[in-house]
Amino acid sequence: MAELPVPELPAVLSRSSGRFTISTLLGMEEGGRGPYAPAEGVGCDSAHPTHLSGSTLCTRTFGYNTVDVVPAYEHYANSKGVGDAGKSRPSLADLHSILKPDPGHLRAPASDPQRSNGLPEAGPEEAPGEPGRAPAPEPVRFGWVKGVMIRCMLNIWGVILYLRLPWITAQAGIALTWLIILMSVTVTTITGLSISAISTNGKVKSGGTYFLISRSLGPELGGSIGLIFAFANAVAVAMHTVGFAETVRDLLQEHNSLIVDPTNDIRIIGVVTVTVLLGISLAGMEWEAKAQILFFLVILVSFINYLVGTVIPASAEKQAKGFFSYRAEIFAQNFVPNWRGPEGSFFGLFSIFFPSATGILAGANISGDLKDPAVAIPKGTLMAIFWTTMSYLVLSATIGACVVRDASGSLNDSVAVGSPGCEGLACDYGWNFTACAQRQSCRYGLSNYYQSMSMVSAFGPLITAGIFGATLSSALACLVSAPKVFQCLCRDQLYPLIGFFGKGYGRNSEPIRGYMLTYVIAVGFILIAELNAIAPIISNFFLCSYALINFSCFHASITNSPGWRPSFRYYSKWAALFGAVVSVVIMFLLTWWAALIAFGIVVFLLGYVLYKKPDVNWGSSMQASSYNMALNYSVGLSEVDEHIKNYRPQCLVLTGPPNFRPALVDFVGTFTKNLSLMLCGNVLIGPRKQKTPESRLTADGHTKWLMKRKIKAFYTDVVAEDLRSGVQMLIQAAGLGKMRPNMLVLGYKRNWRTVSPQSLEDYVGILHDAFDFKYGVCLMRMKEGLNVSRVMQAHVNPTFEAAEHPEENGTGGRAAPDTGWSWLRGRPEHPRLRGLFSGSQVCRQGSADPAALAGEQQASTIFQSEQGKKTIDIYWLFDDGGLTLLIPYLLGRKKRWGKCKIRVFVGGQINRMDEERKAIVSLLSKFRLGFHEVHILPDINQKPRPEHIRRFDDLIAPFRLNDGFKDEATVNEMRQGCPWKISDEEVNKNRAKSLRQVRLNEILLDYSRDAALIAITLPIGRKGRCPSSLYMAWLETLSQDLRPPVILTRGNQENVLTFYCQ
Repeated sequence: MAELPVPELPAVLSRSSGRFTISTLLGMEEGGRGPYAPAEGVGCDSAHPTHLSGSTLCTRTFGYNTVDVVPAYEHYANSKGVGDAGKSRPSLADLHSILKPDPGHLRAPASDPQRSNGLPEAGPEEAPGEPGRAPAPEPVRFGWVKGVMIRCMLNIWGVILYLRLPWITAQAGIALTWLIILMSVTVTTITGLSISAISTNGKVKSGGTYFLISRSLGPELGGSIGLIFAFANAVAVAMHTVGFAETVRDLLQEHNSLIVDPTNDIRIIGVVTVTVLLGISLAGMEWEAKAQILFFLVILVSFINYLVGTVIPASAEKQAKGFFSYRAEIFAQNFVPNWRGPEGSFFGLFSIFFPSATGILAGANISGDLKDPAVAIPKGTLMAIFWTTMSYLVLSATIGACVVRDASGSLNDSVAVGSPGCEGLACDYGWNFTACAQRQSCRYGLSNYYQSMSMVSAFGPLITAGIFGATLSSALACLVSAPKVFQCLCRDQLYPLIGFFGKGYGRNSEPIRGYMLTYVIAVGFILIAELNAIAPIISNFFLCSYALINFSCFHASITNSPGWRPSFRYYSKWAALFGAVVSVVIMFLLTWWAALIAFGIVVFLLGYVLYKKPDVNWGSSMQASSYNMALNYSVGLSEVDEHIKNYRPQCLVLTGPPNFRPALVDFVGTFTKNLSLMLCGNVLIGPRKQKTPESRLTADGHTKWLMKRKIKAFYTDVVAEDLRSGVQMLIQAAGLGKMRPNMLVLGYKRNWRTVSPQSLEDYVGILHDAFDFKYGVCLMRMKEGLNVSRVMQAHVNPTFEAAEHPEENGTGGRAAPDTGWSWLRGRPEHPRLRGLFSGSQVCRQGSADPAALAGEQQASTIFQSEQGKKTIDIYWLFDDGGLTLLIPYLLGRKKRWGKCKIRVFVGGQINRMDEERKAIVSLLSKFRLGFHEVHILPDINQKPRPEHIRRFDDLIAPFRLNDGFKDEATVNEMRQGCPWKISDEEVNKNRAKSLRQVRLNEILLDYSRDAALIAITLPIGRKGRCPSSLYMAWLETLSQDLRPPVILTRGNQENVLTFYCQ
């Protein structure tokens, strides 16, 4: 499609994104317009400039003028999670809602740290228009060869290559040595494939192994591995340095030139060496990389020197030490094993060799210093594994074909070929090593002489130089890896007191403080000068990392998360699982006690992070796994038929903002925790267009409040025109599958006498709706009230002020207090927040006296404290299926209520008290609830005291119709428009029920004045026959003047308790 002609733009503004060539229609600064103002005569779906929440500009996309933009890298760079707007992509409101002319707010997009070409955006010091500012120097970045392959090869190669592989070949034979090498390489190759998959599944930053594991499995495992991996690398610096120092010490001993004594010489040489390595590291990654290349060349030269030595004809001195150049007979003899000594077993030699195959994480550990980690890590790591494997195989095969197992080293042992009494392969070459071989006193040969490579090589000192290069390069790689990993861990702030070491310096953000800490740890272990006990632990730490990397790859694959899309395809989730299992097995094969220590440390650190619950969200596979498990169990639950034995009270709690009614939340959370579903519902009353942004912004804050209060519940809200319709939506739509609420919990409406009549009708209508939908109902009343919003100092925008006090509607609120909005503080740049908080912020305090406020505040935490040796009194007046009994029973199982004695009160006749009590006790024992104290109330039908009757009559007097017992048609006409009014006929018909509530209140005051909780069966008003004001008068009369909290409960008349086994 041909593009429309566009004005010529400066080069800095017309850069290609790298995927699409998009010319942005931007004007230059002239005529008072900003540099990002639209050009004149150009419109974007409107004749005027518009205010776009995402700073979206009018762009010309493939020749079409529109607010919409074509795909670009910048829209996805730095995205934090689902739902976050891109840097310059228009928001949904910009495309969907009516555009409002607002030229004053059209502004330049925020700077993006990543451009379309992948390079960092220019910082303030290189902003155009500021002459004299030099551009910031580019950080040093390495490719796959210099940054990963060489680094990994140097870390894999070590002293075992020079000093132990020939000896292992003599013990296990060439065939089993190759098997040992290939088994070790299988584990590292599978781990390399897993690293490749993880590192190509998104942009990799600094932090190496820790970054890969933590972003895949989450902070719990990632943090623990990151800490021990950084520590293991720091101690590994000491190990490799001591290996170098011992070699130098041995050379000094040969020439009788010890500095002090053998042990102190190791300390002196080691400290000096690690100090020099620290200086190289502090000089910058560029110098460190140059030093690594130097070490690499030294090792290559030493290896070539060895290969050349194998083809040079052996001198008499070398022949005396067992070297005879390439011989088929020697190869055949050394092809089979010849076990010797306590370590002469397959797994014993495997445990010795395996550490020499590790080191494959050296390149990944400096991921932040690579040009393209997603390309460099897979390519460099796998190539390093390949070439080092080839070097191990070639070395074992060549030295096994050249050197015999036993040799005396004495030139006097030469004999004529075929001499009698000569045994062994060397006899065919003119040497008799029979005597020392039989006495097992030979000093030379593959089985006895560790320096066989040096003896075979063309020039021995080059092998010593190779040993120096291998040890120093490994020490330098670990010295660089440890601070890089630790710096990333410090910046994530998973553990306390380590943030100080996260600061970076210079263009590469070098962790200078981390280098110094690593140096101190390394020097401390160098001064010990004996690391034989520490070495197995370090190997196990590295293996633990391999196991978790493989498990990360397997876990991410098995969860089928859409976000798992590695560009590296040559991996298998089952191979990754095999690698993880084998790594753990090898840990115990190497040193079982060190494996237990490693697991113990991992579990301890894991438990700490699980306890602290750091506020990080990395989209780990654990999150995907949690979703998969929840989904599978929820679907599976739908296939299970319900049974009374598995009944659980799943509660929809009308809390409004949960932090407005903490006592109600705590009460329900107490008996639903780890048992059943709790859903906090909030109805936002008002126009959908106005309330929807509020709903989006506050939902996360309310959920975090619940988590901070340790309430295991969900929060949901709906926008509705009125309270009742909103609750109807919640009742019908809340929940998922079988995990749907079956019980409605709400607070008692204390001010029902003063609110608008429609609010009263809605409240009682909600109870009727719950019964219509077969819900149980639990209504809570506290003397101090449930709503504590007026005792909280809240910063509230005037637009959120409720039309009436949130306490008035009893079930929901509009304003959100500080504890609900505090999560939004510090984010004034959020475009929605600018709109919501544009008005003056008001700090309001309730108008009640301080004593009342203190009482309400104390009441808000009543269910968080120990209840002591009080009583829970259950008035099971009517059979509702057992819900009135079940909730107090579940409360009594909790620690805070465990000391409370539960008493059950039921109505009865005075002449049948014993029989009725025995019947109820028998029924309760069959329910196995453990309620043994049962009281019969024979005086429940007595007439109340006259003053209490008058109080009830005064209560309903303002709501009476005073129709004088007219006919129904006349009454309906008089009551038109005010259905809450009570006719004289209705007063008369319900007189007995009204007096019963009065009498019950007297009984409650007599028996339960000091109870911890009172549970009563909720009376039901017949729909269409009992006016809402009369019903509320019953509830008011029943529960008034009671000091303990009161819950009025009514099940849906279906059994929730059973005494059958099936």
